[in-house]
Amino acid sequence: MNYNTNLPSLSIVVCTYNRSVLLRKTLESLKSLDDLDRIEVIVVDNRSTDDTEEVVRRFIKRNRLTIQCTYIFEETQGLSAARNAGIAAARGEIVAFLDDDAIPCREWIVTILSFFEDNPDVAAMGGKIRPFFESERPKWLVGPFELPYTIVNLGDSVKEYPASMHPYGANMAIRKEAFKGGMFPLELGRKGNLLLSGEETWLFEQIRKAGGKIIYHPDMEVEHFVPSSRLKEEWIIRRYYFQGISNGMKREGLWSTCFLLGKTAAKALYVAASSLFARDEAGRLLNKCRMESIRGTLHIVLNRGREPGTE
Repeated sequence: MNYNTNLPSLSIVVCTYNRSVLLRKTLESLKSLDDLDRIEVIVVDNRSTDDTEEVVRRFIKRNRLTIQCTYIFEETQGLSAARNAGIAAARGEIVAFLDDDAIPCREWIVTILSFFEDNPDVAAMGGKIRPFFESERPKWLVGPFELPYTIVNLGDSVKEYPASMHPYGANMAIRKEAFKGGMFPLELGRKGNLLLSGEETWLFEQIRKAGGKIIYHPDMEVEHFVPSSRLKEEWIIRRYYFQGISNGMKREGLWSTCFLLGKTAAKALYVAASSLFARDEAGRLLNKCRMESIRGTLHIVLNRGREPGTE
């Protein structure tokens, strides 16, 4: 690990797009964390049209004696492009990602650095993501709906993520050397208002294939803002539709496409059958969302070359 104050051990990448009010709160929250002398903060502005640059420049000026902070403007639209720009600029051996609407706990930096130092076989880690709802939490937001809202709590013990899970962008840290196997795929991930995803799943699949260990640590905790605009059925239905599109975009080749179509057909039959027995609001909404995911997958597979999200 690096202990020279001019060469950080941890690079914190915060990607942002037109959310300067939330970004300001996230940046200000960093000032209360322990071990600030071992970090740098890289804010990647992904073509914002609000006062994001001004907010970051003011933060840099006011805190230049305590926090190393850099502003980068990334022209290519998309969260993956923004994250890759942050990785390229990072000088630390560890790259941590924090959403522009997430507030880390005071021990966040210490937890990340100490765990990586003590566990050289660990390639990546993540932790709890606790929601902060702008308005009342809908009654249907339970169980399967929590992950689409990036609500994560795998308990109070350190453990490897199960094969079906991985750290999420609001709260994750990765050894920089792990990106030698590939960075975030540009075709996946949020692009402006398009709710594409799947870029994190792809990346962690590559890390696992290379033999990297991926760990959940309960003390690596952040509070994640959930705006009222996302606490509506229309939003979660659209989120599932774009998840289906993202799933379809990851498949290439005839046999892979045929396998995906067969799997999608089986899923459609399952959802149709389970719809007959859904008795509560959450169950009915979940089946509707799953059908939208299927529709998204079929749309992108059967219309390759067309813009995602178009009909």
